[in-house]
Amino acid sequence: MTSTTQPTDIAAAPIPTFAEIGLHPALLQAVLDTGYTIPTPIQAQAVPLAMAGQDVMGAAQTGTGKTAAFTLPILHRLMASANSSASPARHPVRALILTPTRELADQVAESVKRYSKLTPLRSTVVFGGVDINPQKEALRNGCEVLIATPGRLLDHVEQRNVNLSQVGILVLDEADRMLDMGFLPDLERIIRLLPTPRQTLLFSATFSNDIRKLGRTYLNSPIEIEVAGRNATADTVTQVAYAMSGDAKRAAVVHLVKSRGLKQVIVFSNTKIGTGRLARQLELDGVRAESIHGDKTQADRMKALEAFKAGELEVLVATDVAARGLDVAGVPCVINYDLPHSAEDYVHRIGRTGRAGALGEAISLFAPAEEKYLLDIEKLIKSSIVRGTLDIPSELLTRGASREESRPSRSSFGSERNGSSGSERSSSGRGSHGERAERSSRLSRYSAPAKPVDDFFTKPYQPSAASLAAAAQAPVTSVKKHSLLTKRPVGLLLGAVQKKSDSVTE
Repeated sequence: MTSTTQPTDIAAAPIPTFAEIGLHPALLQAVLDTGYTIPTPIQAQAVPLAMAGQDVMGAAQTGTGKTAAFTLPILHRLMASANSSASPARHPVRALILTPTRELADQVAESVKRYSKLTPLRSTVVFGGVDINPQKEALRNGCEVLIATPGRLLDHVEQRNVNLSQVGILVLDEADRMLDMGFLPDLERIIRLLPTPRQTLLFSATFSNDIRKLGRTYLNSPIEIEVAGRNATADTVTQVAYAMSGDAKRAAVVHLVKSRGLKQVIVFSNTKIGTGRLARQLELDGVRAESIHGDKTQADRMKALEAFKAGELEVLVATDVAARGLDVAGVPCVINYDLPHSAEDYVHRIGRTGRAGALGEAISLFAPAEEKYLLDIEKLIKSSIVRGTLDIPSELLTRGASREESRPSRSSFGSERNGSSGSERSSSGRGSHGERAERSSRLSRYSAPAKPVDDFFTKPYQPSAASLAAAAQAPVTSVKKHSLLTKRPVGLLLGAVQKKSDSVTE
């Protein structure tokens, strides 16, 4: 397929307002109700093209409104077939939006409902980790816009709960993750179920050359839009990195949160078990914290996320499950407790702060062994990250050291084991050498049980003198009678009459 490239020089012409773009009046009113009148650069370029039915590949920095860049034109195009009929048959799935994570799917669904509140269009979101029955009922009632994660969508397809034969618009949100090898098999199965003549939109903050080449196979003469340098980070985010040992990282997080009075800070860790452990340690240090990772139930993940959005938590410790598309207003700071192994994930992580033009700060804590990941990040974003020094109070370091010394106790190990997921793998499927060493050290705590002190349990059995004397005085039972008893027919026990031929005389 051929592709064309849209010029990204938007300084030559003023950005039109939403009213000038030509949105449907009901959608325009919903947008104005949210307080927005001027579209962001990615919206100004992508919305008119998508409204015209053009395939688009859009790349823009995180926090620049990519969700509205595809939801608004989708709803605008669907208004031509909108109706208020109560029949589910009049509300078939016409637009499918696929996302890599459950949290992102739920967030996109909220945006669709917010912009379509004045229209008769219906929307539904389906994702795993929750009861499937309410989703079945919603699909049977009909919906024009379906937001889904690939795995749960295929579950509904196999159970014949949804029909995708009338889908005319496909959206891949966070397309770089959707097209990587983890999602590609499910994605190809879903695409084969869709009609061939359709509009396809791909949006993400990062596009590698391989992903761009693969994405073009799903699109028809797409127009590529880049409103900033490829894989660039937002100018509103200040980036700094502090070199320190792994033992000092927890104390550094506590110091940063307490000394600066930070609220609603997202701390990223690479492993699920490390995420849960760090959240518990921060709680012991007086920081209101909760963890979110893939081993938690969806209900627990949503509960923690809602508490974080409501300001009830100071710190949300998360794996990369929260790095994609998560939109929380007012996040002042993001801390990389562990540097990501993939440089692209760094771009998405720090995109949780400095959103919608607000100022933000991205802090990275790296041990000497992690410096190679920092160099990869600087190479990707084509910018150097300032190295700084952080003075951590000695009492915080001492507290952490004393806590580590007390960890090998049986009670502390048991409570930690019950509270963790038991998984040593990162959200990307990789575990570090340090984690394996830590796991081995924990297993070595279970040594063989000590031998009993009382030798009564180990020496051979020896009868006492009293038992020997009692055995000598006992009457001798004849072998003949004993044989009769042992050979006594079972039927006699049940009341049967013994035959004469079976009797034995002495």
